[in-house]
Amino acid sequence: MISSFLKYLEYEKRSSKHTLTSYRKDLEQFKLFLENSPFPVPLSQVEHQHIRGWLVTLVQSGLSPVSVNRKIATLRSFYKHALRNHQIDSDPTSKVKMLKTGKPLPVFAKEHELNKVLDQMIYQEGFRGLRDQLVLELLYATGTRLSELVNLQEKDIDKEQFQVKVLGKRNKQRIIPVPRSVIPMISRYQQQKRKEFPENYSPYLIVNNSGGQSYPMLIYRIVNKALNSLNSLEKQSPHILRHTFATHLLNKGAELNAVKELLGHSSLAATQVYTHNSIERLKEIFNQSHPKA
Repeated sequence: MISSFLKYLEYEKRSSKHTLTSYRKDLEQFKLFLENSPFPVPLSQVEHQHIRGWLVTLVQSGLSPVSVNRKIATLRSFYKHALRNHQIDSDPTSKVKMLKTGKPLPVFAKEHELNKVLDQMIYQEGFRGLRDQLVLELLYATGTRLSELVNLQEKDIDKEQFQVKVLGKRNKQRIIPVPRSVIPMISRYQQQKRKEFPENYSPYLIVNNSGGQSYPMLIYRIVNKALNSLNSLEKQSPHILRHTFATHLLNKGAELNAVKELLGHSSLAATQVYTHNSIERLKEIFNQSHPKA
């Protein structure tokens, strides 16, 4: 059952490697729980009380509600697929509810702090330095996801129109404007890339130290190194720059719908989480500026 579900995710849903790994881990963990329980049952004979028992053990182990809910979502997808394919007669997850969670606000870098990092960062000479600088500039300038940057190809860059074409979730394409200042940076990087790898010039824009397509951990290390000096940030991941991109746009008066399209969100609900940060910024300006504040 697990293997057929994972094949469905990979070939029909075209899920990312990260998603496949996550789902496989959750399902194997649940299967192991069932096998080690006092009355073992196969995945095809699971009832809602078996799932609830597993969730109790997860909570007791100290797993956060957010992480537990992710595992519930995995089981829901798994059993819905099994039901559609007549592998089970009823869905055991139908009576399982998500745990209540407080929605954390997106973490972002303050504008003056990030500009200081980007302007004063000392990069390595040559290809690697240009690449690392371009990674940071593109993530902040476009708000792309980590996976989107890794898969960005040179043919997706339109230097004349100052824009890039990104392939997002569910294979949806979107066009994102690029600041004019970033275009010369891309050109310098491409020149150095051709010089560095004349025999195996990759169609992917961002490449690793050997000239092949970059990978998530490489991008993470580049961002982590750059943002490590910002004590105001609890995390220093590429996604922080996506949060920062959205928050700074809204702080500058961008329309929520426009930010939604730039981020590639399927609904406004996902984008509205950034408005809280913008409201906090407005309160700050009000308190500093209003005579009676």
